Amino acid sequence: MGKEKVVSGNTIPLNGRPVTRALASALRASSKLITSSEVAATTQINQGRVLRSKSKRTALDENKANALKKRAVLKDITNVSCENSYRSCFNAAKIQVENIKQIKKGKASSSKVASASTTSEVTDAKVEVLSNSVGVSLSGCTSTSLGTDEASYSSIEKRSSTLPPRPLGRSTYTGSSTVASIPKLVDIDSDDKDPLLCTLYAPEIYYNLRVAELKRRPFPDFMKRTQRDVTQTMRGILVDWLVEVSEEYTLVPDTLYLTIYLIDWYLHGNYMERQRLQLLGITCMLIASKYEEILAPRIEEFCFITDNTYTRDQVLEMESQVLKHSSFQIYAPTSKTFLRRFLRAAQASYVNPSREMELLANYLTELTLIDYQFLKFLPSVIAASAVFLAKWTMNQSSHPWNPTLEHYTTYKASDLKASAHALQDLQHNTKGCPLNSIRMKYRQEKFKCVAVFTSPKLPDMLFCEN
Repeated sequence: MGKEKVVSGNTIPLNGRPVTRALASALRASSKLITSSEVAATTQINQGRVLRSKSKRTALDENKANALKKRAVLKDITNVSCENSYRSCFNAAKIQVENIKQIKKGKASSSKVASASTTSEVTDAKVEVLSNSVGVSLSGCTSTSLGTDEASYSSIEKRSSTLPPRPLGRSTYTGSSTVASIPKLVDIDSDDKDPLLCTLYAPEIYYNLRVAELKRRPFPDFMKRTQRDVTQTMRGILVDWLVEVSEEYTLVPDTLYLTIYLIDWYLHGNYMERQRLQLLGITCMLIASKYEEILAPRIEEFCFITDNTYTRDQVLEMESQVLKHSSFQIYAPTSKTFLRRFLRAAQASYVNPSREMELLANYLTELTLIDYQFLKFLPSVIAASAVFLAKWTMNQSSHPWNPTLEHYTTYKASDLKASAHALQDLQHNTKGCPLNSIRMKYRQEKFKCVAVFTSPKLPDMLFCEN
């Protein structure tokens, strides 16, 4: 064998595979030792592979670097905008705190005016978040922006500007009730066997609903402020007809209530011609059906119910306008939403639940949809008044209000005096309203004919605080 070049190191590459000293000794013994030329050739091949791998790795590193740079640019842009917004919010909050401190210290009146304006701007900002995309601000629900005299509002409307008290309920950690420890109160959330009742979270859910009903309320006098061609009578005729439509298509009650709310909310901020009022009605019912129904009626069915007065394209165009005006925030708590909770509290003291009382309360609540004057009452006030009057109609031997109802409605009997009297006038139809769709509906046997019930006069002693 010729001279062989010994390659130092632990391994010698062989065709891309490492050769250990033990393998080299075995090859030497079998006269298959790698020569220097083979080593050189193998080294050259491997160097080429290393160079190619390095070039690929370099290209990959460049691609990663470019990708990171693009991501960094997006991140920087996002962070700059967020940082500015956070800084502006922080500065606004800081200014507000400083102004409040100045007021407390009794400094100059100019600073007090600035603090008042800053506080009002922050308060208005909470409402303006809900402003729609067509330029009608929801802050118009405040008396300041529309120039309404505060003295024209009833005591209930002034009371509704404050948040309702947070009701006691069941602890989310232990599941124990804080209501059961209060005497004369029945815990209506003690039955946790039915998961649909959400007894563990029901108090918080309904508290949030009570807060939500204060945010998006149409003004009770929007007919005078916004509408010139549509009148209260026309609105009542439309609602009366929509009741028949909901019966024709067997829609759930929540669809009807949400429909009327969407109509009032749109009329609150948009001028409407009387020729298009029915179009608004079927469009709002279409939107409400999509939200509440499992299988909503098709657009063609709503066009057919109007004797094809309006086309499919007109309904779609009106749907777009209503959704934009509502900023695509469709749902709002209605009287029906609170009536379920209040009826559960009313039935808590009964050994056997009264079906007639429940249907009567639903009938009285639904009657308020036609009367435009009931817009001045909160939905929760209407629901509580319906329960109050229904219990009084069914039984005059006991007081219709009790600590359990007062606790879960957060209303005392004295708070319901005006609304209960107005609701009784509506029940007796003292104004001779000719719209009878709801009355005929609840005269059916499936509703226990509750529309024929009458209630004796509400004495003032029922509304006296103990």
